[in-house]
Amino acid sequence: MADATLDRIQGRGKLTVGVILSGAPFGYIDPATQAQKGLNVDIAKALAEKLGVELETVTVTPPNRVQFLQQGKVDVLIANMQYTEERAKILDHVPTPYDRSGGAAVTRKDSGIKDWADLKGKPVCISQGSNYAQPLAETYGAEIKGLPSQPDSLLALKGGNCVAAVHVGATVGLLLVDRADEWKDFAITIPTELIPSDSVIWLRKGEVDTSAALDKALKELFASGKILEFAKANRMINTTYIEGEQKKFAVAQ
Repeated sequence: MADATLDRIQGRGKLTVGVILSGAPFGYIDPATQAQKGLNVDIAKALAEKLGVELETVTVTPPNRVQFLQQGKVDVLIANMQYTEERAKILDHVPTPYDRSGGAAVTRKDSGIKDWADLKGKPVCISQGSNYAQPLAETYGAEIKGLPSQPDSLLALKGGNCVAAVHVGATVGLLLVDRADEWKDFAITIPTELIPSDSVIWLRKGEVDTSAALDKALKELFASGKILEFAKANRMINTTYIEGEQKKFAVAQ
């Protein structure tokens, strides 16, 4: 007997995945076609295909993604949620990460902020539910301002409500490139990323069979080069981690 979620996925012929569409390269709406694009979306499609079912995506946000999963509105989350011990207490995850990423601080070029310690006592915008809140506050003494989404946070930065906005480095790095005119006065001024962590697929507690099925599929996607293909197609700035995983799983197979 499979666990209840895997039974449901197979029974209805559909995998329902919660995705965040806050920006390339992970998830966004193509302005030309209105289609959902990004690494997370591509991985979701490929996993559904591996399971032999259709894909249904549900747009989630940092404040509601865990609730959507716990309430059964989605089967799994592929939603820019890095592994933390706190999250692992309430949710399970697929053992194989699909990426590793840390936080980057976007600030005004003339802010004088060059190190994480420079944020002490200063207002820093993040998305609500972000795993960057704790290290920013406890390690670096920043004053945290949680906004509903990354776009809201970046808007607050532009409006002068915070001195920095901290989000996944790959996303804000690409944003600064793609919207160079709009963001000409801003840059990632701290050279290191905050707490680089594994990006994993989250599911409800006890869903051992669903986890195993997705883990097997994910390893196959790494070994075949598909994950790297998706990353490059979505213009991931740094694919070092994914390249390493591809080699590892290709050898294992």
